Amino acid sequence: MARTTEVSREDMNPEQQEVYDAIAGGPRGGVRGPFLPLLNSPELADKVQKLGQFVRYDCSIPWNLREVAILVTAYHWKAQYEWFAHDSEAQKAGVSVAVIEAIRQGDKPDFTDPEEEEIYDFCSELYATKRVSDGVYQKIVDRHGAQGATDLAGLLGHYNLIAITLNIFDIEVPGGLTPLAL
Repeated sequence: MARTTEVSREDMNPEQQEVYDAIAGGPRGGVRGPFLPLLNSPELADKVQKLGQFVRYDCSIPWNLREVAILVTAYHWKAQYEWFAHDSEAQKAGVSVAVIEAIRQGDKPDFTDPEEEEIYDFCSELYATKRVSDGVYQKIVDRHGAQGATDLAGLLGHYNLIAITLNIFDIEVPGGLTPLAL
């Protein structure tokens, strides 16, 4: 059961309303998921939404690769809502259904795109060992530069925060779905 309830904009204090408006008026187009509990702390919510806007929409890592990283993170944390929100985004970004399904099952996909595989390996190694080996790191730097490696680190940090928030506040997937096995 969710540990937070949706509050109408009219029932929010002015700081919450300001952040609510920024989120709703931005590329997300609405306030849902992790932003429901984050609005309890308007300053934090604002900083999270600004970082999220950058890493999700504007960072140097291409869209399809960002979505692979997000799905690996959602799987790592078993963040149901995060998976729900990004499964369709990954498909829109051009990630194959076979790759998405393999990640959902906890298996390494049979990649046809070496860039997606490099991102998958980077994220998977980080979550498995709490580090990234020189070889895996160097592949990211060779392809995306130091900025890309840094943007990827920021993206992973942000989506770990989102996954943790979703799990702590037990944000439910619409329709009560559970897309990831626990």
